[in-house]
Amino acid sequence: MKFAKMVAAGNDFVLFNGFIYPIENYGQLAKKVCDRHFSVGADGMMVCEKSEIADIKMVYYNSDGSRGEMCGNGIRCFSKFVYDNKLVKNKTFTVETLAGIKTIWLETDEKDKVKSVKVNMGYPIFEPNKIPVDINKEKVVLESINVDGKEIEFSSVLVGVPHTVIFVDDINDIDVNEFGSKIEVHPMFPKKTNVNFIEVVDRKNINIYTWERGAGRTLGCGTGSCASVVMGNMLGKLDDSVNVKTEGGSLEVQLKENYEIFMKGGATTICIGEF
Repeated sequence: MKFAKMVAAGNDFVLFNGFIYPIENYGQLAKKVCDRHFSVGADGMMVCEKSEIADIKMVYYNSDGSRGEMCGNGIRCFSKFVYDNKLVKNKTFTVETLAGIKTIWLETDEKDKVKSVKVNMGYPIFEPNKIPVDINKEKVVLESINVDGKEIEFSSVLVGVPHTVIFVDDINDIDVNEFGSKIEVHPMFPKKTNVNFIEVVDRKNINIYTWERGAGRTLGCGTGSCASVVMGNMLGKLDDSVNVKTEGGSLEVQLKENYEIFMKGGATTICIGEF
């Protein structure tokens, strides 16, 4: 099976053409190809399939073999992959995901190579029962959670997948692995949660470290970046157009009316091989 390995803002993925290769067990394949010691290695795996409701369908799995509803950095890689492989012909197209249909805009150079990918990520969902978070409030904003005897202030939102956002004064003072892994599986989050630690540089710039549900510590997270800008804007910390610096790269997040989210960033093909 031929594959492409791609990266966007530090998130790396293995992609397969599902029109050529019928795959019986996605979860098992994802665990195999994402293994960094005995295989290709990646944060997640994506397969393109035919869609009845959009131009193309994105199937996403985390490195632990679990199905993911969406992936922000992943969908940028996916969009470049399907355009490069002529599975879509237009520079504006729609992608079916478990988190709904996403509209894509590609920016290309004079050689028709993809320079950047803009995605309409839709609207965030704040209702606790839909994120989900086990709390009886209208929104999950500046709540408190106890982790190993330490009270941590957090906010949560659904941006395709559940995200918990924690603002910190100095991101280097936080043990992301320790606290991220424990918050992910905290009983307050029935379906687990992604965990984002945010350092506000100024109203237009943030640094973010992410612990991803089903993947662990990653160098970037597109949906996490979107969730963090939404919560930062809601709390009056950020403007509606923000540059997000992850451990592995940067992307732009812009908010429109009612927090409609637009994400823009690059995607790079690392290599093409055979598994």
